[in-house]
Amino acid sequence: MNKENIEELWVNYVKTKSPHIKEKLIIEYSPLIKHVAGRLYMYLGQNVEYEDLIGYGVFGLIDAIDKFDLEKGVKFETYASLRIRGSILDHIRKMDWVPRSLRQKQKDVEKAYLDLEIELGRPAEDEEVAQKLKLSMSDFQDLLKQVNILSLISLEEYMDQNYEINLSFYQGSLEEQPANYVEQKELKQMLADTIDELPEREKQVIIFYYFEDMTLKEISYVLGVSESRISQLHTKALMRLKGKLGTQQGVLFGL
Repeated sequence: MNKENIEELWVNYVKTKSPHIKEKLIIEYSPLIKHVAGRLYMYLGQNVEYEDLIGYGVFGLIDAIDKFDLEKGVKFETYASLRIRGSILDHIRKMDWVPRSLRQKQKDVEKAYLDLEIELGRPAEDEEVAQKLKLSMSDFQDLLKQVNILSLISLEEYMDQNYEINLSFYQGSLEEQPANYVEQKELKQMLADTIDELPEREKQVIIFYYFEDMTLKEISYVLGVSESRISQLHTKALMRLKGKLGTQQGVLFGL
């Protein structure tokens, strides 16, 4: 369907709220569900079925179509992707499959990264974090794999929540909500600064995955390392980010 037809479809749906037109919109944008679900499945595959993620994502797409406002000037694909991802994460969180002991391990790793980087004044090396946690390098690598899923979901939620806040700017002029504008501008700058402080490879992975919408396979090709190595870099980056953001801004990432 070309751009003109899609725009006409949206205009007619806004006017009529026709179930028939809504069904056409769902079909038109259904590839978004597969894209978002596929990216999350790379990390969640050991705990959920891909078909389940697709099913959870459908609810998000329907919600996006119902709530989308053409006048805000936001691209629907961007808005819908966030709704789809949020719907999937909501359903996963409700499953409550994460043991409390793993949540505690996650907090321990975050704190170790943060304490060391405050003490050293630079990004902590793997060996230093492992030593602080009193773990061998092998056990430390295994722990990173365990907490990877929790970290992914938490940062995805953080990114989604702050994008939702940014969308609210379209609802009124900046003069009408200067406090919100300043607060969110500072929050965005803090996130940018924190990412910029990451070790170069970890920073590249975060930018490619969250801002360039690349898959692990694509990132591994660009950086010339294995997908498992990319996954490891991703996890370590999330540990650093969460520790710093949680301390500096009181941002809570827990599920």
